Amino acid sequence: MEYLEGRILLDPKLPGITPNRRAAIYRAIAKTLAALHSADVDSIGLGKYGRRDSYCKRQIERWAKQYIASTGEGKPVGNPKMFELIDWLRQHIPLEDSRAVTTGLVHGDFRIDNLVFHPIEDRVVGILDWELSTLGNQMCDVANICLPYIMDLKPDRLDEGFEVSGIPEGIPSQSEYLAEYCSAAGKPWPGTAWKFYIAFNLFRGASILAGVYSRWIMGNASGGERAKHTGRVANSLIDSAWAVIEQKSLLPEHPPSGPKAQDWGETEDQSLSNSRGKFVPRKKVLELRSRLIKFMEDHIYPMENEFSKLANSTLRWTVHPEEEKLKELAKKEGLWNLWVPADSAARARNLISDGRMLSDDASNLLGVGLSNLEYGYLCEIMGRSVWAPQVFNCGAPDTGNMEVLLRYGNKEQLHEWLIPLLEGKIRSGFSMTEPQVASSDATNIECSIKRQGDSYIINGKKWWTSGAMDPRCKLLIVMGKTDFTAPIHKQQSMILVDIQTPGIHIKRPLTVFGFDDAPHGHAEISFENVRVPATNILLGEGRGFEIAQGRLGPGRLHHCMRLIGAAERGMQLMVQRALKRRVFGKLIAEQGSFLSDVAKCRVELEQTRLLVLEAADQLDRLGNKKARGTIAMAKVAAPNMALKVLDMAMQVHGAAGLSSDTVLAHLWATARTLRIADGPDEVHLGTIAKLELQRAKL
Repeated sequence: MEYLEGRILLDPKLPGITPNRRAAIYRAIAKTLAALHSADVDSIGLGKYGRRDSYCKRQIERWAKQYIASTGEGKPVGNPKMFELIDWLRQHIPLEDSRAVTTGLVHGDFRIDNLVFHPIEDRVVGILDWELSTLGNQMCDVANICLPYIMDLKPDRLDEGFEVSGIPEGIPSQSEYLAEYCSAAGKPWPGTAWKFYIAFNLFRGASILAGVYSRWIMGNASGGERAKHTGRVANSLIDSAWAVIEQKSLLPEHPPSGPKAQDWGETEDQSLSNSRGKFVPRKKVLELRSRLIKFMEDHIYPMENEFSKLANSTLRWTVHPEEEKLKELAKKEGLWNLWVPADSAARARNLISDGRMLSDDASNLLGVGLSNLEYGYLCEIMGRSVWAPQVFNCGAPDTGNMEVLLRYGNKEQLHEWLIPLLEGKIRSGFSMTEPQVASSDATNIECSIKRQGDSYIINGKKWWTSGAMDPRCKLLIVMGKTDFTAPIHKQQSMILVDIQTPGIHIKRPLTVFGFDDAPHGHAEISFENVRVPATNILLGEGRGFEIAQGRLGPGRLHHCMRLIGAAERGMQLMVQRALKRRVFGKLIAEQGSFLSDVAKCRVELEQTRLLVLEAADQLDRLGNKKARGTIAMAKVAAPNMALKVLDMAMQVHGAAGLSSDTVLAHLWATARTLRIADGPDEVHLGTIAKLELQRAKL
């Protein structure tokens, strides 16, 4: 009975939710019910949770008995139509009920307001109210969740359902929804039996409401004044049941063909046509990709040497004035904050209601509504240059830090820190790694965050805080321990810290294979009695690991996407060099060893690209937890592949490839760093192996 954080959606029409998210929510409901119904009750110890045969027959008698007990002498008068309905149901029980074809775990009251949805993602994380659960005919659960198509039950009346009043955009038709459930659960199409299941659920609802009304008459109903309407509503349900029965048919004879369930609520511009591959981007993404490639060719590549010269000069810790100009140009061309996930953007819009973030001058601050998969096609292009991501406000660690705020920040924190970050006015750093412990196991961290009145006091040492050397860096997200005695994964918390706070000392920039990545930098920092307002804590004490796991998918998958681009840049430079340089009397491109090696590089690059896209797609469809295995594989494969390709590109360039005359050495250093900075290979391999062993045990 522990607290489960999430959302309860009360209205099946999902007002205030965009059509594509409505579609996702209804998909999630169908798949959740299918998963529930697919449970092997014997293997999970529920084989004796109830009788498996004649569920509907027993339920009809149970609720008929309750209705009779709630009406009659000294109580509200029974409705003659109800007794006729009981007789009709007894005579039309589907044959499958006695044969237990649809028998399994039954929730008993499966409806949208008994589901808990993830705080920001459109997936179900919990199911409430199990008091009617048992073993039985699972189609009764399916019919119950479909009742909004038939009728709209209000506290004081019964209105027409979706099928008559109009299905809200994005929500599937009843037939489409049933087709999705039947496909996921492996159930046969209910066909002509569907009329019985709908009438049965309306009958059961009428019996329950009649009981509530009877208790209200006697003065002991728990519903207060609303209970006085239940008698009238119960009779309306009975009328609805008869209206259903009198219809010739509720469903087509066979499941609907045409658009698949995953296309609910999507226009032609929003979805892939059936003739296109899984990873073929839609028109909007292709247009953005073309504009991005042109921007890179016109503005980024020509400036790389200039950026590099400044980064190696005595003014290395200053920002090149051209960078700020390019950022403004990127905003104007709609290439700003492309990384922002649609679900995170929706949460931010809901929290920030005063319009500050959605002014005319900042209309694109929350991205363009791309999925992680779609962003992958664009992030790859940015990865071709070490300087590009920051120009589009798509660079680390800012994207990861903004994602933390988007997902877990409160309204005040979003206004103070997120908006300036989205606008590109400030930058940020993430302080977790510590020099004295192995921080790949974050339970080792020793930095303390102690509550003292209305403040927290921070003490500790951090290093590899990327971005902290940047003169625009104003925010640090610090991970430390608020309770050293709590369970091991509840000790850590994350807190927002102004970098100008007294007690923060930037000790030195660290180098990566000789690169200090100025003006961005990777800083060693000490925190000495740093006093931070208690309101700066993120999500609450002990929630650090929860936040870290929540951001590990999108933000860190971006590194894999960029590495694909880095490898492509390496391939391009390598082939261009091979077509121009002669060695031992012929072009490098004519050497047999080169031909073999470049072909192998292309094979590995394409394999890795597909793996990264698959990880992004799973992240979109299944969420971070279920996609963690594929994400871990991508994090191992992408840097190792990029290192191989870039190494060969450097080899083809000879000594020039090791120098700063090409971008290859810097790209190689970045790729090698990510085998540690993005989580050591060993950690990811451990995740993959554990999941593999779990599958073997099933």
